Amino acid sequence: MSSEAPVRVRFAPSPTGYLHIGGARTALFNWLFARHHAGTLVLRIEDTDLERSTAEMVDGILQGMRWLGLDWDEGPDVGGPFAPYAQSQRGALYEAALAELARRDLVYLCDCSRAEVARVASAPHAGEEGPRYPGLCREQGMRERAWKRPPAVRLRVPPGPVTIHDRFQGELTQDVAQAVGDFVLKRGDGVYAYQLAVVVDDAAQGVTDVVRGADLLDSTARQIYLQQLLGYATPRYLHVPAAVNAAGEKLSKQTGALPIGSAQPETVLKRALVFLDQAPPETLGARELLDWARRNWHPERIPARRTLGEDAGVQTDSPPAPPAVA
Repeated sequence: MSSEAPVRVRFAPSPTGYLHIGGARTALFNWLFARHHAGTLVLRIEDTDLERSTAEMVDGILQGMRWLGLDWDEGPDVGGPFAPYAQSQRGALYEAALAELARRDLVYLCDCSRAEVARVASAPHAGEEGPRYPGLCREQGMRERAWKRPPAVRLRVPPGPVTIHDRFQGELTQDVAQAVGDFVLKRGDGVYAYQLAVVVDDAAQGVTDVVRGADLLDSTARQIYLQQLLGYATPRYLHVPAAVNAAGEKLSKQTGALPIGSAQPETVLKRALVFLDQAPPETLGARELLDWARRNWHPERIPARRTLGEDAGVQTDSPPAPPAVA
């Protein structure tokens, strides 16, 4: 990624719940990053899972960001040169990427259930996709056969480390084959997997810097490997500490995170800035607070702490240097 390229960042929420403090923190950080670098903030709605995504939640996310005073340069409501900005409308791009991988014999069909994988998996993995996939269907390729259930499409992953250069977390490596195995690009119900959709969209929409929570750090090696296979440039990555509750769980609808409307906008912004170690004044309203944050942006204060354990297969090759993201 050329350092001369104009900065383009994206905030990409999934509309399965209202915007909460964790999402607000990530949205604010992307907004500050874009504005500080005179760059572009893209709002992208990651709604490939139509069963869980709703138009009401999309409207709620947009309203929540406006309520906080955050604006964006491209998105589903304002348009832009890389429309559409909802993943549910970008399926042709994902299918084209799958077709290219299939042409090179890099993917195969798999009708294994999670229970079947768990019974033979040698390296359990705590991620959302369950235990490491041991390649049960790998030799079957893409040919049709009698299916136990509608098949998913998996990517063949060879052994070997993938290096992540993260501007907060330092240099890390992950052997994707050992940690995750051949991972899903399209589910059996036809839903495109997050790993494929985000890689295709970041490339197609010219994203130069991925600014997100460290809970997604474990996905990064898979995404970098996919970028390499598809001939895409790898964006710069910046993973800030994940927002968690008192029990150490990532803030989400499932862990009881309250929507941002349960407090005043200035309160939400102050909490987000404090989480980013920005020490905002107590007396400012929301608009004044955003002006203050733009003028007093100190990303070097943000702690570069990790949120992943050894079970994720992520290893530190060197201690993280102080963030150089001014």
